[in-house]
Amino acid sequence: MNRRRHHDGDDDGYEHRNRKRRRVSENQEIEDRLESLILRVGERSTSSVESNLEGLVSVLEADLGTFRLKILRILSDCAVKMPEKCTIYTTLVGLLNAKNYKFGGEFVDHMVKIFKESLKQCKWNNARYSLRFLADLVNCHVISASSLLQLLDTMIDVSNEDPVPQVRRDWYVFAVLSTLPWVGRDLYEKKETSLESLLLRIEVYLNKRSKKHHNALRVWSVDAPHPQEEYLDCLWAQIRKLRQDNWAEKHLQRPYLSFDSILCEALQHNLPQIVPPPHHESYEYPMPWVVYRMFDYTDCPDGPNLPGAHSIERFLIEEHLHHIIEMHHKERKDCAAQLLAFPYKNKVPLEYCIVEVIFAELFHMPTPRYLDIVYGSILIELCKLHPATLPQVLAQATEILFMRIDSMNTSCFDRFVNWFSYHLSNFKFTWSWEEWDSCLLLDMEHPRPKFIQEVLQKCLRLSYHQRIVEMMPETYGKLLPVQPAPNYKYASEEAASLAGTQVAHQLVVAIRQKCTPEEVINILKELPNSGENADQEMSETSFNPLKIDVFVQTLLNLGSKSFSHSFAAISKFHLVFKALAESEEAQICILHNVFELWQNHQQMMVVIIDKLLKTQIVDCSAVATWIFSKEMTGEFTKMYLWEILHLTIRKMNKHVIKLTIELNDAKEKLSKADSSSSDSEDEAAPKRKKPVTTVDKPTEEMVERMEEKLEAANVDQKRLFLIVFQRFIMILSEHLVRSDTDGRDPDTDWYRWTIGRLQQVFLMHHEQVQKYSSTLETLLFTSDLDSHILDVFHQFVALRA
Repeated sequence: MNRRRHHDGDDDGYEHRNRKRRRVSENQEIEDRLESLILRVGERSTSSVESNLEGLVSVLEADLGTFRLKILRILSDCAVKMPEKCTIYTTLVGLLNAKNYKFGGEFVDHMVKIFKESLKQCKWNNARYSLRFLADLVNCHVISASSLLQLLDTMIDVSNEDPVPQVRRDWYVFAVLSTLPWVGRDLYEKKETSLESLLLRIEVYLNKRSKKHHNALRVWSVDAPHPQEEYLDCLWAQIRKLRQDNWAEKHLQRPYLSFDSILCEALQHNLPQIVPPPHHESYEYPMPWVVYRMFDYTDCPDGPNLPGAHSIERFLIEEHLHHIIEMHHKERKDCAAQLLAFPYKNKVPLEYCIVEVIFAELFHMPTPRYLDIVYGSILIELCKLHPATLPQVLAQATEILFMRIDSMNTSCFDRFVNWFSYHLSNFKFTWSWEEWDSCLLLDMEHPRPKFIQEVLQKCLRLSYHQRIVEMMPETYGKLLPVQPAPNYKYASEEAASLAGTQVAHQLVVAIRQKCTPEEVINILKELPNSGENADQEMSETSFNPLKIDVFVQTLLNLGSKSFSHSFAAISKFHLVFKALAESEEAQICILHNVFELWQNHQQMMVVIIDKLLKTQIVDCSAVATWIFSKEMTGEFTKMYLWEILHLTIRKMNKHVIKLTIELNDAKEKLSKADSSSSDSEDEAAPKRKKPVTTVDKPTEEMVERMEEKLEAANVDQKRLFLIVFQRFIMILSEHLVRSDTDGRDPDTDWYRWTIGRLQQVFLMHHEQVQKYSSTLETLLFTSDLDSHILDVFHQFVALRA
């Protein structure tokens, strides 16, 4: 038998394979071309959207036979991923449906499937965009108005479910309301009675829902000059205004109107009965928010007017701009260019709209979608692209924020500080400080001087001390940061009278001569125990404060040249730290000495404490206790202290999440290994492609140990939150009682900062704190607590209620 036959002149097999390969590559080329044409339809070109659509329909109609599934997939992807071109794609589907009724039906079925899957998988944005697309197909005569109203009614039925979280009911109502601008006019003309009935049901729900969460999510605590409206209330007001205007909006592009004569001849499809999936405790719904307002028409002097707060155009413009940021936030230059290329820029004061939307993202409560620096870098690119107008609008916005800072939420205050200092560092630290001179007459705890002080501290991290001194007018001297140098007490004038000076000098010599950790421990043995623990030398909780004092201050002073030097010193003498930090009191003593040495250099304190946590020299609970200790009273309203607290809580949260993932992975591997071993026992069973090997397979004992570790981590996490909230309750209650006794107004700057920080802890770590809300309610936030403190807790609980 000749195994090499096809090489000996008979090339049929070779030719067949080649033809097949050619056909596959040709098909791939056509698919890629179709995808490109569909994705780019309606983008800026010499011809109109309508002629683009006509040309594309001809191309797609010819290819429907061969590439039907591919075209279905691309169009449904566009419906969900490119909602800003919704009306263009619905027109395209409408024209295809008019020519090919069967394809129209398949597309509707496909979109319904995507909508149902999105609801099941909690992909809320995808679900909302799918619903919007289905609704807009009513305008294109693809779907009947009555079947859409039936679907919207079914969704509003969710608002009467009980008992389910309010956030679930809210989302379904929001999804329906946010769809109405697209299809309201058509429903009004065809099914006015049914539409009014739907709106009445929505109004009944909105009137009875709880808004306890509202105050926690506001950027400003006052409603002047712009009301801080809850998102559903605001959208409802906009929909009511749209209804007054007979459902006529002036923002959406509606290309299907040009094809009305073709589309109205087409046969329509009815949506099937769609029942929303029932609530499951694992479902997470979007949290409520408050609509951010910074400008109104009086702030925009020239050009087109800014749409009113309750006009539907304001909602549509803002949603579109938020979507552009979502799509392009990873590439700041692209994002800035796309924002400035907004399709309706001639109808609105675009720079004002963009700046307001970016600050709305930055100040979004409880947390922004992206890092603060994302918004800062986009604003810098916008200033570069539009240097004639955007810097002035941004300066105006900064001025507005500074003037209203007295009533600003504490979390937003921090983000404003971070953004402004970063922005200044990119524009040579230039600012007209003289215009803010009036703040120098205010108390130092007032938000305005406090803001400038914190901005200068952050600028110091991005520059150097002399530069900060030079950039500020002399009148601002009292707000300037001090020289960020270590304060090493064993080299000060009083050093001779200090008990540990001699040993400290010995230690300096030894460390410079590259001694070992063991030698350091021997040198420290010479120090006598002083203080409260002197009589308990042998007890488990005893520690020698003087040893810690001498070692920590001397070592960190030697490593004070840079962060790297400090890190190297901590790593080299990790053994000594661990020996000294046996109890929580000892760890607090270490932290106190870090503060004593570095109190003039906030950033150094932040990074060193972060390092001590990472290297497990100090526990998270020790850091929390130290922050609330009497010795830190003077630092209590400074931003860096809360930066330390939040990084501590995040460290603990990451640890718990990591152990949870590891345990779940181990359990999954164990169950897979068990099922594969039972498969191998069954001779008829086919062989697994990749069985879990004995090396991968964790043992039952390993899983048990992992469960114990996770349980211990959860206990530590709960303890950390209990410490933090208990300390907050203690100091706030003391202040309120003292004010009441002395007959003073408790609403001081200190009180507002402190209650703001309590709220910030709840909101920044809401996902983790939520797990312990019932414990917190039982142990700490009880009914006998002052209502001011209790309200903060109730607002937090209401976020997911």
